[in-house]
Formats: sequence, structure tokens, C-alpha cells
Amino acid sequence: MNDLMAVDVLLHPDDSMIALAKQVNARMLTSVPAPTGFALDEHHQPHITTLQRYVRTAVLDQVYAAIDDVVASVDLSALKLTTHSIAHMEVQPSIGLAAIVVKPGLEVLDFQARLIDALHPYTGSSGTAEAYVRTDAEPDINAATLTYIETYVPDHSGENYLPHVTVGLATLPDLETLEAEPPAPLTFCASGISIYQLGNNGTAARPLKSWGV
Repeated sequence: MNDLMAVDVLLHPDDSMIALAKQVNARMLTSVPAPTGFALDEHHQPHITTLQRYVRTAVLDQVYAAIDDVVASVDLSALKLTTHSIAHMEVQPSIGLAAIVVKPGLEVLDFQARLIDALHPYTGSSGTAEAYVRTDAEPDINAATLTYIETYVPDHSGENYLPHVTVGLATLPDLETLEAEPPAPLTFCASGISIYQLGNNGTAARPLKSWGV
């Protein structure tokens, strides 16, 4: 058993957001087709990350119990987010990982803060590729992914939180065009909460436990 596991506590978007994510993903695949690009499927679930951490594999049951306590006080219909742009980060030469960026409601920010506190006793650091799901299509974990999860708190939490729905890979010229014409704003809510083991590029690769799904 690996000492650490890279996990993502995430929100499942409602049907309206899933439809939009799949529409944009189809466009991504015309830019960078598989196997380099990826479709939204069982290994790449549309989701909104609330917290990514390395947790100690030996205490996963305690991690689940801590999330249970937080989720018990959450009204899913109150966890609202609104889309406002498309953005990317470069993960390979001339290729970017694209996402629909969303603005979180105050309830989402509160949910994240409570998760950080609840999981703090079970987190670890210096995670390696062994902490992730790897597949024949994606046998390696890139350095950007390893660093992103390592520094998620504080670099991507609290006032630095930038929730998004990852939608695929595209060339930088294609992303420039796409980012100049984002979809119309869409307000949506969560339909469930899950914890997943992560794959390359921070994808939700393996479901571990769900609430309300």
C-alpha cells in the first residue's frame, strides 16, 4: 500500500453544467485528439474541486468520517456557482489544459474552509506518482500535477480559490480563440459530493466515496 494518496473532494455539477462541459470538451478534442487529448468519461468526470490533498492511505476511513461530518450540515441546493470565463494552464509545449472558470457562492467557500480544517490531521506531503491513478493512456504524472496538489492549500484555497470544471487539452492558438468567446454565464448548483483519487492533470480518476449521488 502506498503511504500517500492524492485525493479530490469535489462537487458534482447539475445536468446543465455537465451538458456545457461536454460541449466544450468536444471542441477540445478537435484541437488535441486522443490519446493526447481526453474525452469526459469515467476517468475524467466533470467536477468542481473544493479541496485537493495528499492524505495518508492508512487513515482513509478517518478521512471519510471527517467528510461525513462536514457534509451532514450541507444543503446541496445552496452550493451555487456561476460560469464566467474559460482559462488554461500550459502543461506541455504548445498545449494547455482548459477549464471553465466559475465564481463560487459564499456557501461554497465556507464548505471548502470546513473541509480544510476537518482533513488537516490526515494530510501528508511530498507525494509522488505512486499516489495517483495511472493508466495505459496516461502512465506518468507530470510535475505540474505533483506540485499543484502539494501546494493546493494555501495557493488555491480561501481568497486564492479559483473553482473550475476541467474540459480538456487544446493547442495554445486554439485556446486563445476559445477564451475570447466564452459561453454565456450559467448559474448552477451541486448535485452531489464525492472524494476521488486523482489522475494526471488533476483529473477525477477513481471514485472512493460519494454523498448525495
